[in-house]
Amino acid sequence: MNKLYAIGIFVLILLSLLFISKEDKLQNIQTKPLSEDAKILAFGDSLTYGKGSPNQSYPLQLQDLLNLKVINAGISGEASSQGLKRLPRLLEKYKPELVILCHGGNDLIRNNSKTILKNNLMTMIHLSVESGAQVLLVGVPNYKFFRFSTESLYEELAEAQKVMYEGNILSKIENDTSLKSDRIHPNSKGYGVMAKAFYEVLKDNKILPKVP
Repeated sequence: MNKLYAIGIFVLILLSLLFISKEDKLQNIQTKPLSEDAKILAFGDSLTYGKGSPNQSYPLQLQDLLNLKVINAGISGEASSQGLKRLPRLLEKYKPELVILCHGGNDLIRNNSKTILKNNLMTMIHLSVESGAQVLLVGVPNYKFFRFSTESLYEELAEAQKVMYEGNILSKIENDTSLKSDRIHPNSKGYGVMAKAFYEVLKDNKILPKVP
């Protein structure tokens, strides 16, 4: 029994070290504080639009938390290929300092190619960075084995492209019916949880505007 216990403790320690190493690697990116009048582009599909509670969408609630303009550029039902065509015009129009990219859920629901999805997201990141914006990529979950879990391609992209990443909050919401308005979409409380999670990522990465 003592030997099994010791082995169990060793495995837990090893897993903890691997987890910490992965988190550190994801956070090893270059960021800079937003200006006091920065615009943030929340780009995505229905999860950004706020389907289920549009008057309490995450962009609106995040705007209140940050006291910065957060532009809701979410379109319900949009696939990543459509989003890729739409993004350049919005970057040119608003010139955001930050893009929160939460896209791909419809690709996953429709079983579209994950390779194409990953390439589309990568191009969106490149377009955003080339426009002068920093990027927060949001990991989107897919339904697997009776639960929602985040698709691994999002973390892979965040690591490869050295952008900020939040990969847990949507899976948490999707697996908690008290935070949802239907099978997929958050309710006002769920969108509030999203906004708070994104706020914390920005805070942890020291991207919030400096207070004079």
